Amino acid sequence: MKVLLLKDPKDKDSGSDPYIKELGSYSLEATLIPVLSFEFTSLDSLFDKLSHPECYGGLVFTSPRALEAIKICLKEKSKKEAWSKSLKQMWNIKPTYVVGKATASLVEEIGLIPQGEKAGNAEKLAEYICSREKPNSSALLFPCGALKREVLPTALREKGIPLESLTVYQTTQHPDLQESLSSYFSQQGIPASVVFFSPSGVKFCLQHIQKLSGDLINQVKLAAIGPSTAEALQGAGVAVSCTAGSPTAQDLAAALHGALRPHSC
Repeated sequence: MKVLLLKDPKDKDSGSDPYIKELGSYSLEATLIPVLSFEFTSLDSLFDKLSHPECYGGLVFTSPRALEAIKICLKEKSKKEAWSKSLKQMWNIKPTYVVGKATASLVEEIGLIPQGEKAGNAEKLAEYICSREKPNSSALLFPCGALKREVLPTALREKGIPLESLTVYQTTQHPDLQESLSSYFSQQGIPASVVFFSPSGVKFCLQHIQKLSGDLINQVKLAAIGPSTAEALQGAGVAVSCTAGSPTAQDLAAALHGALRPHSC
């Protein structure tokens, strides 16, 4: 059975994408279509704040893209030297809170130690942070996207834990998205399942997929990588066949396998 994954391929030359590999173990033939483009902003301001770890109680990352912004900063020789020489060690005295394995691995790549990666979503990460941070302590620095959800900031604010957000990227539709979707449906036909990886993906893709599927859309199992994406699908008035237990290839593959079995609800 064919599965359409609305996400970018895995970065770097690290072999096949883990989602394709994991779904393949269940005899599911997965195809990736990139949905989003990212424009990085406020990089000078970001590094200026990173240069003053004494002003903050720690870091919070809920997106791999925020780490990409830091990695762009560190391409500059002087900034890379400052990071390696002292800043990295100063930040490592403080907690670096993350959601998910992908974000955690990028945190490790810049030399920091992630905490809370098993939280899986912003709600659970907020609970984790609140269990470890004291009210009215130094603010946590939160590099984020322009479309960030308010779940984590609101939860921390209610507990009196200061959070300083800085928008470091904007999310837009991938320029080739419509063409890629049309090409997939004309060549591969209608997939057994379509997996959405973000609320933005729902916003940019759902109507196209409904149009391309026509009357057969009700036969397509729509799946979500996590609760916020599932909420976006439900908010758009469609049924969610399954949601991954955590945002990993293993959990998504298991959830899809269950949803696609014959006579599955």
